[in-house]
Amino acid sequence: MATERDDLFPGADVEPATPGTYGQPPSGAALPPTTQLGPVRLQVASLARSVAYYTEVLGLLVHDEGTGRATLGPQDDPRVLVQLEERRGVARADARPHTGLYHFALLVPERCALGAFVRHLSDVGVRAGAGDHLVSEAFYLTDPDGLGIEVYADRPRHAWRRRGRELMMATDPVDVRALLESAAGTDWDGMPAGTVIGHVHLHVGGTTRASAFYGDTLGFDRMVWSYPGAVFFGAGGYHHHVGANTWAGPRAAAPAEDDAQLLSWTLELPNSATMAVVASQVVASGAEVTRTADGFDTRDPWGTPVSVRAVQR
Repeated sequence: MATERDDLFPGADVEPATPGTYGQPPSGAALPPTTQLGPVRLQVASLARSVAYYTEVLGLLVHDEGTGRATLGPQDDPRVLVQLEERRGVARADARPHTGLYHFALLVPERCALGAFVRHLSDVGVRAGAGDHLVSEAFYLTDPDGLGIEVYADRPRHAWRRRGRELMMATDPVDVRALLESAAGTDWDGMPAGTVIGHVHLHVGGTTRASAFYGDTLGFDRMVWSYPGAVFFGAGGYHHHVGANTWAGPRAAAPAEDDAQLLSWTLELPNSATMAVVASQVVASGAEVTRTADGFDTRDPWGTPVSVRAVQR
């Protein structure tokens, strides 16, 4: 994201982002506040190499591992966050401009956990990018196949701000010293229980078409739309469950079969009735729908797959 500037929010004063005061609703049915994201499926070149990275650097726990595949999640938590699928010889994801994954984001439950994670990265000698996004503090890594990862903690919602109907987000320097101080007395024992997939951020071919698909078709509210080449979508007032940008440039194409890539991300809805509404909107948009045992699969206009599921919690 670009740095937030006054000219991104012309003619509007900063106000608290209280519920109902920000965001642009979709033209159709909006997703409910209980909407969450489920696992991401990733295609990697070497399962052993990726498992080592996701366990030793990210601190995820292997739940299940078989020939050419593995599922991983937080410590002391049955939730699956990442599914790895091996395809030998695939090219790095960042070898050429592409649509699809920019990064997926692991949301830790507390700021002190993020501080402990950053301290852990220093201990193992792994460098990371960083950004204070006003609504969150985030750190960025790239896995062995060039796939982008964010690990972040949210700020309390009462601290979020808006200008007009647009939520204020930025990319400012992180106060790393204060973050580490928040982790005093917090040991790093791996990615903590309660960590979830907070959002996915995707390369797309155009923000207008992305708004039509992720907003009007799937039902997310638009939360941020003034950043050059990017738009951010959320449900229930969340800053974003999906980000979409055109930063890969006009030559970006869908990943080839032999590229490391995001095979799918998961949209979890609270019940089958909500899922049926979303499915009808997807069909009406002209997007292809493939029914599954617990939902349906579809693709955005650039071929990035999303699995929509009804999940009772």
